[in-house]
Amino acid sequence: MCGIVAYIGHKPARPILLEGLKRLEYRGYDSAGIALLADDTFEVYKTAGRISALEDILPPGEAKEVVGIGHTRWATHGAPNTINAHPHLDATGKITIVHNGIIENYATLKKWLLSKGCQFTSDTDSEVIANLIGYFYSTENARDGNNRPASENKFEWAVQQALHELCGTYGLAILCADYPDTLIGAKKGSPLILGVGENEYIIASDAAAIVEHTTQAIYLSDNEMATASAEGFRTMTIDNAVVTKELKDIEFSLEQIELAGFDHYMQKEIAEQPTAIARCLGGRIDPANARVVLGGIGEQLRDLTRTKRIILTACGTAWHACLVGEFLFEQLARIPAEVEYASEFRYRNPIIEDATIVIAISQSGETADTLAAVEQAKERGATVLGMVNVVGSTIARTTDAGVYLRVGPEIGVASTKAFTAQVAVLTMLAIELARRRHLSSDYAGALLGELNDLPEKIETILRQSDHIRQIAQANIDKENWLFLGRGVNYPVALEGALKLKEISYIHAEGLPAAEMKHGPIALITNRMPTVFIATKSLQYDKIMGNIEEVRARGGKTIIVATEGDDHIAQYADHLITIPDATEQLQPMLTVVPLQLLAYHAAVLRGHDVDKPRNLAKSVTVE
Repeated sequence: MCGIVAYIGHKPARPILLEGLKRLEYRGYDSAGIALLADDTFEVYKTAGRISALEDILPPGEAKEVVGIGHTRWATHGAPNTINAHPHLDATGKITIVHNGIIENYATLKKWLLSKGCQFTSDTDSEVIANLIGYFYSTENARDGNNRPASENKFEWAVQQALHELCGTYGLAILCADYPDTLIGAKKGSPLILGVGENEYIIASDAAAIVEHTTQAIYLSDNEMATASAEGFRTMTIDNAVVTKELKDIEFSLEQIELAGFDHYMQKEIAEQPTAIARCLGGRIDPANARVVLGGIGEQLRDLTRTKRIILTACGTAWHACLVGEFLFEQLARIPAEVEYASEFRYRNPIIEDATIVIAISQSGETADTLAAVEQAKERGATVLGMVNVVGSTIARTTDAGVYLRVGPEIGVASTKAFTAQVAVLTMLAIELARRRHLSSDYAGALLGELNDLPEKIETILRQSDHIRQIAQANIDKENWLFLGRGVNYPVALEGALKLKEISYIHAEGLPAAEMKHGPIALITNRMPTVFIATKSLQYDKIMGNIEEVRARGGKTIIVATEGDDHIAQYADHLITIPDATEQLQPMLTVVPLQLLAYHAAVLRGHDVDKPRNLAKSVTVE
């Protein structure tokens, strides 16, 4: 959620920090700040609001400092104001930190530090970290409990001592005024990587802040820290045990995170879906032989084929993908499946039976709730598979095996191409399991062949963007919408409602269409927009009845239907069509017009599509 970028090297740090923070804006934030180390003193600039507001308070001219840290804050403890913005200094001014995460025992630590004479200026939990490091760093405290002298690098030692006292999560970048050539990063539960350039290093919470300067990085694991200086870098545990980390290539280029002529990242990523899905499917399906090859989970396919139960867990949009997966596993592979909110999974004492397979889905691979669910499932003996987009992410490294989405970086807060790819991977897996269990090779091959055709079909839907914009224009004055679908398209109704809520701030509710008459039909008022996913399916006649119920009460109908369905047009105030597709494959098509509808509604209402209020791209705190 919060964005971290820190630099040490031979170039002016200020422009690097500011550019890095701008590349992290999509994560969501409400304040920003930087600290530069100049003549053994920190110059700290921070403010509530956007990075543009931070730039306005910076002194004119080019800063020469070559060491600094920066931060975009998404408020958890303390109001989103200038005082609570990062970086934070300790009481002596010697230590400065930026922090992503939540310190659960901060109140106890703060009380103890106050008793030791430390002063606080903010309401944040993060300031406790700075003061705690400062406390251990001070000369009189630079000895451990056994009265052993501090290590040669007192700064490093003080950080390690402080980290042992913290309960909660953290991604940290830390500087000390007495060590102007040293930058320390540490991680537990929040993402942190170290970019390695030529005689320069960048610590960041996201590769987007690094890729302009280097394509190589080290991904820290929990309870690890990295120290970078003019002499090089080293990695260790917080217990000071040396750790050898592999230097990895960043999986995307600078061009992939630019707007490339689009007005918004969300618009770009909706448009990228044909290419993204083709890349996701590429080399993984063989319709002629009715085979799917998912190399990342090849060793687990036998267990998957034999399993009696699959649990899918995720949050937000990925949870909706899980719901589609539940339909696919049960309908195609005939394997019992259930979907769990990752945010609830760890707290409800879940039953994990022998041979249970848990599939965790997350675009970023850093979602805190999903990671906690992964750890809970592993503790209880489940085989845990991950489906993530970000290579080297924490969930990718924590699960037993997994599949990468391969759709490239997704910057827009409202997920689009990641959702379609998540559904594509689940579809491939369901078809392969079905073929291994009972499905005929001919039918499996036909499904896979049709799956290969989806990118072209998505292209035809995208060409209706102007038409969908007109539909949005005609309805954006309405503050309450319903989204209704049946069967495998019910999760798509949920996803369409979520997209509209996220970026247009219109209240929307997604429901199984049959449930409308069990209460929500009371909401129907004259001209209230109701979006129906009414494609050709086994329940087509049933959803036509639901459409009639809304029309009888004066509601306005926006219908997503199958091309060539002339019958349904007379029931639609607004009609959007998608190419014909087998019912199980429809979600990857039906969701696209709903993404466009939400996008155009938000733009027409004047909202910042890529930075919706109160939201963060990757929720890395609980």
